[in-house]
Amino acid sequence: QVQLVESGGGLVQAGGSLRLSCAASGSFFSINVMGWYRQAPGQQRELVATVTSGSTTTYADSVKGRFTISRDNAKKMVYLQMNSLKPEDTGVYYCAMTIRSSYSVVNNYWGQGTQVTVSS
Repeated sequence: QVQLVESGGGLVQAGGSLRLSCAASGSFFSINVMGWYRQAPGQQRELVATVTSGSTTTYADSVKGRFTISRDNAKKMVYLQMNSLKPEDTGVYYCAMTIRSSYSVVNNYWGQGTQVTVSS
């Protein structure tokens, strides 16, 4: 089965940077859309960024210009480079991928989440 493993979260000062990574493993045909979500305490999960198989990217307005999403198809990985971090960026970040695991099945998968804390 498909698993997503994340890394790169941690504690950082405001204005600092972090790079999140997520690797997909398991048996599947292809990865379509890769993305990152985040969830602050007491808040709903929100979409942060996506990147398609054609490398088209989208960003939430709140992170546009500061975050960069990218993918490495050979390594089956997605990254989120986060610069100029703000306290409001604090939350649990989740990797997500839309994966075709068979000819007839396409599903969304989630990582376990990694905590990002930005101190003032």
